[in-house]
Amino acid sequence: MSTTPQTPQTPESERAGGVTVAEVRVLDGPNLYFTRPAVKVSLRLPGYLALDRKAATELARLVGLGASSPGKPGTAQRQRFVMRFAAHVTRRLATLVGVQRIAVRTRTGRGVDEVVVAIPWRHREWGRATGEELGPVLEGLLEVHAQDPVDAADVEDVLEAAAERVRETDPGPASQVVVPQVPVVSITGTNGKTTTTRLVAHISMTAGFVTAWSSTSGVVVMGETIEAGDYSGPSGARAVLATPGLEIGVLETARGGMLLRGMGVASNDVSVVTNVTADHLGLQGIDTLDQLAEVKAIVTTVTKPDGWVVLNGDDPRVWAMRHRIRARPWAFSLDPDSPALRESLDAGGRGVTLLDGEIVVLSRGKDPDRLARVVDVPVTLSGLSRFNIANALAGAAAALGLGMPRSAVVEGLKSFAPDPVLNEGRLNTYSVPVGADDAAAAERGTATVILDMAHNEAGLEALLEVAHGLKTPGARVHVGIGATGDRPDEAIEGLGEIAGKSADRVVIAHKPKYLRGRTIEDIDGHLRAGLARVGTVDVETYETELGGLEALLDAARPGDVVAYMAHDERPRCAARLVELGGSSDDPRTIRRKVVEARGGHELDAEIAELWALDDAAERVSRFRALVGDRPRDLRLAYELACALSEAGEDSEAVELHVATVARGLREPFRHRAQLRAAAGVRTLGRLDEALDLLDEVSTTHPGSVAAAALRGLVLADAGREREAVADLLDALLDHAADEDATSYRAAVRAQAEALREG
Repeated sequence: MSTTPQTPQTPESERAGGVTVAEVRVLDGPNLYFTRPAVKVSLRLPGYLALDRKAATELARLVGLGASSPGKPGTAQRQRFVMRFAAHVTRRLATLVGVQRIAVRTRTGRGVDEVVVAIPWRHREWGRATGEELGPVLEGLLEVHAQDPVDAADVEDVLEAAAERVRETDPGPASQVVVPQVPVVSITGTNGKTTTTRLVAHISMTAGFVTAWSSTSGVVVMGETIEAGDYSGPSGARAVLATPGLEIGVLETARGGMLLRGMGVASNDVSVVTNVTADHLGLQGIDTLDQLAEVKAIVTTVTKPDGWVVLNGDDPRVWAMRHRIRARPWAFSLDPDSPALRESLDAGGRGVTLLDGEIVVLSRGKDPDRLARVVDVPVTLSGLSRFNIANALAGAAAALGLGMPRSAVVEGLKSFAPDPVLNEGRLNTYSVPVGADDAAAAERGTATVILDMAHNEAGLEALLEVAHGLKTPGARVHVGIGATGDRPDEAIEGLGEIAGKSADRVVIAHKPKYLRGRTIEDIDGHLRAGLARVGTVDVETYETELGGLEALLDAARPGDVVAYMAHDERPRCAARLVELGGSSDDPRTIRRKVVEARGGHELDAEIAELWALDDAAERVSRFRALVGDRPRDLRLAYELACALSEAGEDSEAVELHVATVARGLREPFRHRAQLRAAAGVRTLGRLDEALDLLDEVSTTHPGSVAAAALRGLVLADAGREREAVADLLDALLDHAADEDATSYRAAVRAQAEALREG
């Protein structure tokens, strides 16, 4: 991937006067300043900021700048004056070069003495040369003004000399920004752009189009990666559009490429902005979310007038981008009553949202077009991932905006899975055997592992949201976090704070390939600072992602979820999961996990139907058939054991209840199975075994009335009636709330204790 040569820097201490050229950057495509190629000049102008008011006014007069109010030295008003002054000088220089009516854009820099000047270019080297001459011209004007007396002719000499140097420069090539010959969609945003890119490409291939796409993972043609690496910039766009026989191009468009080189295409047919959240702030002059939103909006400014701009109506900064577009708006929102949807329809656009659990397209004056149920769209993880629901809405709108058949859009939504094949590194979920090492893998329970490229706070929050949605009742969430070195301190600390608040166990796993100027110790310290803010201090550190993952798996138990931020070592981590007997979850498995996490089972309706049967023998037979089809499903084994108990088959019921508990049956059914087993062994006369089971239930579920009642019966059977009555009195008082119980609680407890000792 080539880079744009930049002007060599001269240390400020070696330059005369009060002007420093920080950078001259050639932008080869639509950019933050213009919808065509431009040159950006970043300047520090302390000499201009330090001029007294009279001197600044005189200097403005000498260059022909109209009435102006320079303001006091060093003020923000002076900075605005200097921006206007620099723009005027730039126009005069361009006129002398031979360019009439040139557009000039200026922006403030980080400091009050910093300004940015940008101009468009038609010939690359003339544009660069003009930008390179701006600093010397501004410095030369300061030097002329410092003369006594000031000669106005010297001002003209400074400008003419610079213009002459530009005219003597070889013009260089004309603008070669790519004009797409096929429909193109440009997709940007802080989070979700890679998933949305892949989804749109998948729908396009489902529709039968020859499709190529570029993203942070590489350049892909019809599902085959032809160039690996980060191709979310102009080079990726060029590679995609050079694909032989191409019919649809899908371009992930990242902030870095737009800032450093401009967009890779002159226009697009559809643009998508997923969201704007804090990420990479403090780099390349982008310090605030509003500035970042302005960068993301570049893709929308070059969308053709008859095209579509797909905007997140739930993100105010994204929805505000509609004010600069020439194309038609298409809002997407998780809220069907969002004002953005109404505004989009009123402006002649469309909307896409959720109604009654379905993805629907809204058009003015028409009934909602229902595309698919959210639970039938695998990338949403059965509706669990709000971020991916939003990505599915955006992807559907983009595909329809490109003119793809509705049937292909529906089919593509239903067949795009969040697995390592179609969406590598984005919420890839696995089932991995965990628990006793001496048990056969088939007999061990499984934990869920999620590998995700979460790289910022919003991404980690989305990952943990899914982790909690997959966690079974009573289980734990483990998280492995790490950070890249190009994030601000507060962003790295934010990752630690989010993890500490949301997870039961945290480990830090570093990314040596992504230190980017920092040390492991530095990043580690900031992550720990964030963790400490929420009281999480007992955290282990690992120098590799694989090491951290293995540590979390060692501590995981059946039903737990391991949420893992994996970047450079993601392939090794995925391979290790397979080595441990893990497998990638298909949509059906994910759906089952979501239901179980909510305390249900995918066959709840059928289970209820069997329990409604009057014939106990038939019920047992039907449950045996279900267990035969799903021998590893412990919930079904539990239901069979209960059916056996109801049918009077106590011996087999007890054996099966004990086996399901040993194999990792999860709550709320685990302690219920122990209670059932205790009742069964009591019937069989194994009273000591019943008491052991009830003691375990009392430990995990203190205050269980069922356990107390059953224990009283077992003690009575064992001839320990006084102890049984004492225990039942304690249990009664634990749950009594009337005034009499309150008044006599201490006395009755004393009598109960006397019975035990008696």
